[in-house]
Amino acid sequence: MPAPRRRLLIVDGYNVLRSGSRYAQIPSPDYTDDTFNQARERLINDVVDFAGMSGEAIIVFDAADNAHAATETGALVGDVRVVFTRRGQSADRLIEKLAFDAKERGIETLVVTSDAGIQDAVFGGGVDRMSAEGFCQEMELHVREVHEDESPRIAEKRTLADRISADAAARLRQMRDEL
Repeated sequence: MPAPRRRLLIVDGYNVLRSGSRYAQIPSPDYTDDTFNQARERLINDVVDFAGMSGEAIIVFDAADNAHAATETGALVGDVRVVFTRRGQSADRLIEKLAFDAKERGIETLVVTSDAGIQDAVFGGGVDRMSAEGFCQEMELHVREVHEDESPRIAEKRTLADRISADAAARLRQMRDEL
C-alpha cells in the first residue's frame, strides 16, 4: 500500500484577513480591535477545518513591526501551527522559506495569499498557490456541505405493505379477508 501523500497548507494570515470576503467585517487595521480578533479566530478555526481535509497547516501572522515580538512565537491549535514572526522578520520571507523547505522534503505544499510577490515566488519554485478569496470560497462551500448534512430530514412513512413483495401483500390481504 503506498504511503499517504504528505501535504502542507501555509496561510498568509493578515493578507487573508484583509483580502478575503469571509473576513470582511474588519472595519480598520486596528489589531487590538475585538472585531479583528474575532476575524482572526474565525480564520484559525477555518484553517483547522480545512487542514482536517488536507493535512498539516501553518498560519503565519506578520509581527515584524511589533515592538513586543522579540522572538518568533507559535502555538498549536488543533493540528494547525499558528506563528507570529519575530520583530524585523517579514511574514513573506518566512512563508517562502517554509514553502521551499517543504517542497525540498517532497511535501505537497499550498500557499494561501493574495500577495502577488509571494504568489510569484512560490509558484516559480513549484509550489501551488490559492488566493485569499479562493480560500474563502472553499470555506463557504465546505460550511454549506457540512450544514447540509445537519438539515432535518422528514422521515418517510412506510407501512408493512411498502416493505414486502406484492405477492406477500396479496397473500396477507387474502388471509385477512378469510377471517
